Amino acid sequence: MMAERAPVPKKATTRSRRALRLVLSLLDPRAWLHLVKIVNYYNYSHVAPLRQIRMGKPLGITPDVNFSEPQNIVIGERVSIGSRCFLWAGPCRGRIVIGDDVLFGPEVIVTAANYRFNDGAPVTRQLMDERDVEIGDDAWLGARVIVLPGVKIGAGAVIAAGAVVTSDIPSFAIAAGVPAKVVGTRRIPEVSGGE
Repeated sequence: MMAERAPVPKKATTRSRRALRLVLSLLDPRAWLHLVKIVNYYNYSHVAPLRQIRMGKPLGITPDVNFSEPQNIVIGERVSIGSRCFLWAGPCRGRIVIGDDVLFGPEVIVTAANYRFNDGAPVTRQLMDERDVEIGDDAWLGARVIVLPGVKIGAGAVIAAGAVVTSDIPSFAIAAGVPAKVVGTRRIPEVSGGE
């Protein structure tokens, strides 16, 4: 029978040893490979679709905006698109056209395509209904607005937060609700002549 050995006490790691391990880990090629994977994912999910969109300058788009069928999206000049917005154009004909000076709040969804839901076939196997969406110059879409296919939002219109836009909104109208209804008019102050 073997005699039991006493456990060997571990040496306490010093701060300098921990710092050395940290520096050596930064030189590890596996760490750099992981960084390349992250950058490549970001490029694929955000930057690559932006290259296909026809857009004006300057443009403010947060990194977490989602684009579908970006070749069918046209964005005007001085447009600001908030965090976690979704712009889903149709795969064939459904286009999204956004005018100049448009402001999107966070989590806005604009879609130019929708599944059909006829009886007798699974929804995912049916063709899509695609209709263009147009958003006029100087429009403002509040947080969590949903714009459905075939809608035209006029120039200067304001859509209140949480509204679901199912039909056209005239220029300079203020719309709110589910479905969105015109609740007011946006007044543009007149500039008076010299005094």
